[in-house]
Amino acid sequence: MFLCDQWRDYEVLDTGDGEKLERWKDVVLCRPDPQVIWPKADPALWKKADARYVRSSTGGGEWQFYRKLPERWVLAFDDLKFYVRPTGFKHTGLFPEQAVNWLYMREQIKKAKKQPMILNLFAYTGGATVACAAAGAHVTHVDAAKGMTQWAKENRDLSGIAEKNTRFIIEDAKAFVAREIRRGNHYDGILMDPPSYGRGPGGEVWKLENELYGLAELCTQALSDTPLFYLINGYTTGFAASVLGNIVQRCIGNRGTVEAEELALKVTTGGVLPCGATARWTPDA
Repeated sequence: MFLCDQWRDYEVLDTGDGEKLERWKDVVLCRPDPQVIWPKADPALWKKADARYVRSSTGGGEWQFYRKLPERWVLAFDDLKFYVRPTGFKHTGLFPEQAVNWLYMREQIKKAKKQPMILNLFAYTGGATVACAAAGAHVTHVDAAKGMTQWAKENRDLSGIAEKNTRFIIEDAKAFVAREIRRGNHYDGILMDPPSYGRGPGGEVWKLENELYGLAELCTQALSDTPLFYLINGYTTGFAASVLGNIVQRCIGNRGTVEAEELALKVTTGGVLPCGATARWTPDA
């Protein structure tokens, strides 16, 4: 697996009974996780929670706060900084397990002989955008949500990245890639973290099992002649890592090496927390 254990500002303290207890710098949050079907290792530890997200019977949920928290605060990872806050849909604006992918992409970017052009699809609040740009790349950040894109810009500024090294696009990912191909624009690295279901800003419907392979294949046409990496991440997909690996292998595998593994975070009380899967293509040396 791709195990992420490099954080200082973030920590999975414990897991159990359908929940995870996490330290986000100085704030401890309890959030649901349906894959956690084992009991808590240290029940007393959970009394440290500053807030808990509780699901409702109608499918939504809300936060219960046990002390007043700041509206948002900053998490650091190496030279990167990100704003986090409890949102109405249980997330905080950051997926810490993705740091293992940030490190991989940064390593590939630093091998480039000139500034590489990177395309980040379904880019959310820009964790990978910030990581790649800080490593020296120019990043085109594509997401259909205006609010998440604004958050990403704030993360970029917080990390001290020059505005000229990023481009933010609010658009349907597939439509944007198709237009870039028509224009003859190419990228040295492409990554995507598609949702299971969603709608674009123009009402475009995205359903993962129907769309993922077509998008993955389309994106290979937008790669440069000397690409550095090609990465598909699956958090909400429910797909095994081998499914993502097979897609990448069929699309581009004969030009390099494909690795497909489960993503996981180290848990302080023991074990690991599963966090989806990633398939990476790296060119042969």
